[in-house]
Amino acid sequence: MHTIGIVGLGLIGASMAKSAKKKAKVRVLGYDIDRSVTGYAQLSGIIDAELTAENISECDTVFVCLYPSDCVDYVRKNASLFAKNSLIIDCAGVKRSVCAPCFEEASKNGFHFVGGHPMAGTQHSGIKNSKDTMFHNACFVLVPRHAEDVEVVARAREAVIEVGFSRVSVMSDERHDELIAYTSQLAHVVSNAYVKSPCAKAHKGISAGSYKDLTRVAYLNENMWTELFMDNRDNLLREINGLIENLSEYAEALENGNSEKLRELLLDGKNAKQEAD
Repeated sequence: MHTIGIVGLGLIGASMAKSAKKKAKVRVLGYDIDRSVTGYAQLSGIIDAELTAENISECDTVFVCLYPSDCVDYVRKNASLFAKNSLIIDCAGVKRSVCAPCFEEASKNGFHFVGGHPMAGTQHSGIKNSKDTMFHNACFVLVPRHAEDVEVVARAREAVIEVGFSRVSVMSDERHDELIAYTSQLAHVVSNAYVKSPCAKAHKGISAGSYKDLTRVAYLNENMWTELFMDNRDNLLREINGLIENLSEYAEALENGNSEKLRELLLDGKNAKQEAD
């Protein structure tokens, strides 16, 4: 039986622990800055024991499920304590700001670091919303160091499958941040801005699936998303400015009463969605 460590027992970390305990014969050590969360996780059997400075070297793999800057701080603080040849995988939503310093620490201290991003979650946070089925049919993005040993990448694949993921994608940190600005970050900005309309407070009784779909992620953790947006602001600004440019075309067609132009824009969008899918 091997041992995995999980740092940060929120929605993602606790779901990983639950899935690993259900799916594989592993020993799970866990840590959360909130000691009551760590205690709850241990008493409820989500983890086997607390992850500490004394036992962290027993872990074959450690998942760091924290905000980007906290991931870097944790890896730096514990770099000399990780077992040689062990595998450390972060779960932050941006990769360039995390991977560069953590790759450096790994090289200096003899462990392996692979950046990661679980493509799953809900608008609800915390250990009590965690589920052992959270990652069914979900993808985990791996971001290895350039020219990383294929054996290390294979180990990372096995590790994320073990904690419940169904699929794995591998890409560079630059490509990850470019794509995530569109697929996730822009969607959160749009949703958050969309609900600021005065009509939002009077929508009940005249809204259906489209309203629900578009506004689901408006309910977000403002502290975490501020850090994610700022760490990836170059890519996110490009996407926001592109959206503003596209929206201005719809507004112009409406202002001019140009139904043919509006129909053309709508058809272009429909075709773009079909092609993307």
